[in-house]
Amino acid sequence: MDLATSIVIPALNESSRLLEGYRRLAPTLEEFGVDCTEVIVIDDGSSDDTLRVANHVYGHLPHTLFVQQPTNFGKGAAVRLGIALARGAAVVVADADMAIRPQHLPEMVERLAHCALVPGSRAHDGSIHYDQWLRTHAGDLFHVLVRHYTGTTVRDTQCGAKGFQIGPARVLALLGMINGFAYDAETFYLADRLGLSIEPLAVTWDDVGGSSVRVGRDSWRMIQALRSIPRTRYENPVVELSPDVNAAEIGARARQARVQGLALARGAANTLLVLPRDGALSGLGIASAFDGVLRTAGLEELRGRVFEAV
Repeated sequence: MDLATSIVIPALNESSRLLEGYRRLAPTLEEFGVDCTEVIVIDDGSSDDTLRVANHVYGHLPHTLFVQQPTNFGKGAAVRLGIALARGAAVVVADADMAIRPQHLPEMVERLAHCALVPGSRAHDGSIHYDQWLRTHAGDLFHVLVRHYTGTTVRDTQCGAKGFQIGPARVLALLGMINGFAYDAETFYLADRLGLSIEPLAVTWDDVGGSSVRVGRDSWRMIQALRSIPRTRYENPVVELSPDVNAAEIGARARQARVQGLALARGAANTLLVLPRDGALSGLGIASAFDGVLRTAGLEELRGRVFEAV
């Protein structure tokens, strides 16, 4: 049976919250069908036994993958790795504690049938209300900065639950450069620049203690990252191919080259195989096998294309 949904869970020192998160998620897994759903846990260099607990909690499911980063690279890096490994047609990114009530996820996946990106939104009356006044105020200020630097109209860019079609998800992951918490804002900037459809979904959120985000510690880093987004030249190596190139054949060649997480960007005149920034050497072999041309492409050339995972 083909996998329909991939659930990517980035986790940093989450050993104490994974079990309760699973209990919240379990009814939704049954609704999706465990035989056609995979769970991918990316341990982002935890100093506790997150990986062992993740195996204990989710390991009984038929389709799981547990990956441990050698060090703490950041949530953005963990999410991008999970997307690169995902095999489902729909990809849902969710926090380990499942603070966004998982019963919203089936509707999120349903909307992905006609929309590239369906982010959860905790915003009510234009604001997100946390238990702590300082966090609420900081969130409102952060939204102002996000809108200023990225131009996105999405109110809740930082919601921990987001749904993606696998093709657009792969392209966003390949293009993204921010490893920390501001990766969410970068995702919406890239999605807007690529012309992807975005349809927020109102979700219910339970404030679970133990978050790894610290307002004082992380705010300055996030602001610096935000400022870098509009100044960044988002450009990746690509292989220019014929418009009707066969995705399965490209995928087989990519596996031979031991490169994964790729995406085809199909257009009327050509198809571009989007590679990771360090994937040019693998791209040479693929270009040779399919009479393609290895070069680079930026956001403007990728905008408006149809994206397909390889």
